[in-house]
Order: sequence, then C-alpha cells, then structure tokens
Amino acid sequence: MEADFSEMRYELQARDSLWRRMQLECQQLHTELLKIKEYKDMEEIQIKRQSSRVQLTEPLENKNTELLLFSESQGHQQEELNKIRNHIYREEQSHCSEQERMKTEISDLTEELHQKEITIATIMKKATLLERQLKMELETKDKLLAKQQLLEFQYQVIKSENTPLKEMV
Repeated sequence: MEADFSEMRYELQARDSLWRRMQLECQQLHTELLKIKEYKDMEEIQIKRQSSRVQLTEPLENKNTELLLFSESQGHQQEELNKIRNHIYREEQSHCSEQERMKTEISDLTEELHQKEITIATIMKKATLLERQLKMELETKDKLLAKQQLLEFQYQVIKSENTPLKEMV
C-alpha cells in the first residue's frame, strides 16, 4: 500500500512538474502571442499600405488556433491532476485508518498476551506450591513407611522371640 502510495506521489510529482512546464510554455506562448499580436498589428498596418493583408493574417490565425487548443489541453490536464490528487488523498486516508485499526488490534493482542502471562505466572505459583505440598506429604509417608517397617521388624523379632517362649509354655 505504501509502495502504491509512493508510486502515486511520484506520478503526481511528475505530472505536477509536467504541468508547471506546460504553464511555463503557455506563458512563453502567451508572450509570443502578444509579440505576434504586436507584429500582426504592425503587419496589418503594412498590409493596409501594401494591400496584401490576406497572406499575413492566415499564419496568425493558425497561431491563435494553436494557442486555443493548447489552452484547452491545459485545462484537461489540470482536471486530471486534480483527480490524481483526490485519489492520493483518499489513499492516504485509507492508509491512516488501516494503521489506526492495526494499532488498536496490536494493543488488544498485547493486553491479551499480558493477561495470559499473568495467568501462566499464577498457575506456575500454584504448581510450585502443590509440588512443595506433595514433597512434604511424600516425606511424611516415607517416614510413616519407615516407622511401619521398623515396627514390623520389631514385631517379627518379638514374634520370633515369642515362638520359643510359646513352645516352652
């Protein structure tokens, strides 16, 4: 989108440059037209004196026609330039709104990520606590198992001692 925007801006600048050259040429032609008109006026005076007016006015008429055509062409180019400017303006507005939408979306995603990180941290704390509790319970059960084994061993010892006593009794 930015490449299109840059390309359109470049094209607008190129057309603007062309437009300025055309205006300069138009001014030069206008100056030339004024000179031609002065020349024409002088020629007309001479033509009146020489009575060959028809031969000199025809080229001047052609120049006037050319200038009118050029002026019309300049108007069309100005319209096209305005259309391009409007199009670029709309593209810029579209680009800006798209950027704002993306910023909002990134902000929302960042907030969601932050919430998930908080949740993960909470779960990790709970898991650590549960792990400690489990270790403590395992240690307690290991101690109880060791006591039970000791008691069973003592029971077996007493039982083995009692067996000869039972036989004696």
